Amino acid sequence: MRVAVGMSGGVDSSVAALLLKEKGYEVIGVTLRFHTQEECAINESLNVCCSPKDVKDAAEVSKRLGIPHLTFDWEKIFKDRVIDYFIREYGKGRTPNPCAVCNRDVKTGFFARYLKKVADIDYLATGHYANLKETEEGKLISRGRDRRRDQSYFLSLVRKEDLELLMFPLGEMSKEEVRETARRFGLEVAQKRDSQEVCFLMGMSPGEYLSQRLGSLEGDIVHVSGKVLGRHRGIFNYTVGQRRGLGISYGRPLYVVEIRAQDNTVVVGEEEYLYNDEVWVKELNLHVPLERWREASLQIRYRHKPVRLKSIDRVGDRYRVILEEKVKGIAPGQVAAFYEGDTLLGGGIIDRY
Repeated sequence: MRVAVGMSGGVDSSVAALLLKEKGYEVIGVTLRFHTQEECAINESLNVCCSPKDVKDAAEVSKRLGIPHLTFDWEKIFKDRVIDYFIREYGKGRTPNPCAVCNRDVKTGFFARYLKKVADIDYLATGHYANLKETEEGKLISRGRDRRRDQSYFLSLVRKEDLELLMFPLGEMSKEEVRETARRFGLEVAQKRDSQEVCFLMGMSPGEYLSQRLGSLEGDIVHVSGKVLGRHRGIFNYTVGQRRGLGISYGRPLYVVEIRAQDNTVVVGEEEYLYNDEVWVKELNLHVPLERWREASLQIRYRHKPVRLKSIDRVGDRYRVILEEKVKGIAPGQVAAFYEGDTLLGGGIIDRY
């Protein structure tokens, strides 16, 4: 059975390749390059995913494992499908999750289909800390055993049909076990630092990155009462729930409660305005049909504790979700991942609350 392993040059994907080779699979290392040497040279201390250095590390690990290695230069695909999306969403006053979109449209779901078509691979394996299990609904994603590292949330936008082409060899391992396995086999990447979450920012904050591309777009900071409290430095410097860095003076702590792109306004208010039990979700990607959901929960951020659903109903092209309790800081643009226990039911994009 032929398995391509998406090798980022880090310890996780390297150990995934090692484990599959030891199990007797025909393993091929494949690496996507998203950034040029010049881009990564801006800050050489950064460990940026899919950089030229990562390509080199992945090739060396592949050689050490005795498997072939292929590199794909996908800078343009990555820019068109992830970076441009990131810029557009922030420009609309949203807080996007580019890693989840990348998993759907570039390096996981789409890449698996691409390799199946051009190279006749049976599976694409990745170093995600998540599990795949066979159920009456077909293959479904479930949380990884190491809850501190579980990455199922970032896979919630991957299409259901693509799950049949994926493997996650690290699902039952902890990070410590992965590093120990790499050390035991003598892989030089055993202690390599994890890459930063948003690779193309190159160490910048989203606001700094977007300021370079969009310029300074100042506007008003307005209290929920309508009173203007100050000026903002561009709506892309703010996200719902933010408290620090507002640059305004007020008698009580204030938080960003809404970003209105239509009039270039950041709305702030007291903490009570951050809590809501209603969420609108668009682009819902279902792994399990809605009619077979039983005790579903919603996770609105990577580290957020899931909250039980009271109801979910389709209204036009969106879904109205009512929660059993109010949650804090629902940010439009972020991923909404739905679970039943540890099983991922699907995911979508938070449209508003």
